[in-house]
Amino acid sequence: MKPARLAITALLLQLFIVNAYSQEAQVIDQVVAVVGGEHILLSDIEQELLRQKMEGSPTGENNRCNVLEQILIQKLLLTQAKIDSLKTNESSVEMEIDRRLKYFTSQLGSEKALESYFNKPIYEVKNDLREAIGEQLLTQQMRQKIVDKVKITPAEVKSFYKNIPTDSLPTVPEQYELQQIMIYPPSTEEAKLQVREKLLEIRNRILQGERFSTLAVAYSEDRASAIRGGELGFRYREELVKAFADAAFSLKEGQISQIVETEYGFHIIQLIEKRDNQVNVRHILMKPQFSGDMLAQAMSKLDSIATLIKADSLTFEAAAMRFSQDKKSFLNGGLVINSYNNTSLFEKEQLQPADFYAIRELKEGEMSSPFESRDEHANVVFKIIKVKRIIPPHKANLKEDYAIIQNIAKVSMENEILQEWLDKKIQSTYIRVDEPFRNCSFRSKGWIK
Repeated sequence: MKPARLAITALLLQLFIVNAYSQEAQVIDQVVAVVGGEHILLSDIEQELLRQKMEGSPTGENNRCNVLEQILIQKLLLTQAKIDSLKTNESSVEMEIDRRLKYFTSQLGSEKALESYFNKPIYEVKNDLREAIGEQLLTQQMRQKIVDKVKITPAEVKSFYKNIPTDSLPTVPEQYELQQIMIYPPSTEEAKLQVREKLLEIRNRILQGERFSTLAVAYSEDRASAIRGGELGFRYREELVKAFADAAFSLKEGQISQIVETEYGFHIIQLIEKRDNQVNVRHILMKPQFSGDMLAQAMSKLDSIATLIKADSLTFEAAAMRFSQDKKSFLNGGLVINSYNNTSLFEKEQLQPADFYAIRELKEGEMSSPFESRDEHANVVFKIIKVKRIIPPHKANLKEDYAIIQNIAKVSMENEILQEWLDKKIQSTYIRVDEPFRNCSFRSKGWIK
């Protein structure tokens, strides 16, 4: 199971466990440790142990000690974050709450089922999550602040790779190196004009008294915000694309923007509230729609390009430079860069579903037929993809997986810096660990004073 999937599963289990404790009241709670002004409860440890048990991890007295130490570290970071006056971004907290609730809802089947399970309305479930998520984000900020200056040189990466046991290296799944020729549907201006007219009509309806939030639910193509009436939550300017931010920050409360074009499509925006350098807005997003004739024209153009390449009248690289509308790859012969790791290598899960479906049976050097896909902003595009290279599953090595080795080495250095910080901070912070945990063999010295 992927680490990200394990983390999400853990979050769901944690909510289930919290609910089980609240419903069954099987644990008589007590404070078992104090870090600065932060208390650690016995139930905090028992909940984490129960989560691990549900995932099949071994449990035992030593594991209880390990769990406690992890919580002690989190509380120490949280205490320092408060001393340093670090603040959580409210919009980031709300976005994380929404992300988790979407996952929980998908697991239980519906929002109503979620409310039924916890025997409380959705807003109370959100409130239960808000404090915990805020603390988690503060802890992450503090950790990043401690290790922020860690830099790693190529020589250090090579030295790390030379000394790490082979068994400790990760297995890299099958990877693909791809080139593409990408074009947008023709008659784009006509499609843009049509979507502008639709948005103008919606804007006029709002000005005449209809509720922005109601029309957002009905028409906005940003479905993540549409279910909240188009509301995005508080965002800093740098969290928004420039054209959207410029429009949002220029509005007065309740005011509706003119039509705003961004790489995501076309928007109308309503300012809900402005707070310092943040805004909370609603928006309605609509994207240009293309007729069947427009889409057929795009496919026909790619067919003609593919015919030239197959007839050796044009190399794929030359065709990409001449015809591709992908600004990020056309000057590089169509070589696609993976935004996840900033390399040219992609794992299956990092590809657009349509892209993987088009190349899944191709061999190295082969080229796909033209197909419809989406760009990074979910706009309709058409592509031809050439498989430049396929790398089979293998143990990570310095030649093919430098970025992976570099990241492992950097994390190792960060952990060393963090451990040094912990050892010093433990000595200068009020810490109390109560029975029955005073006999634990902790990794860091000084927890027991």
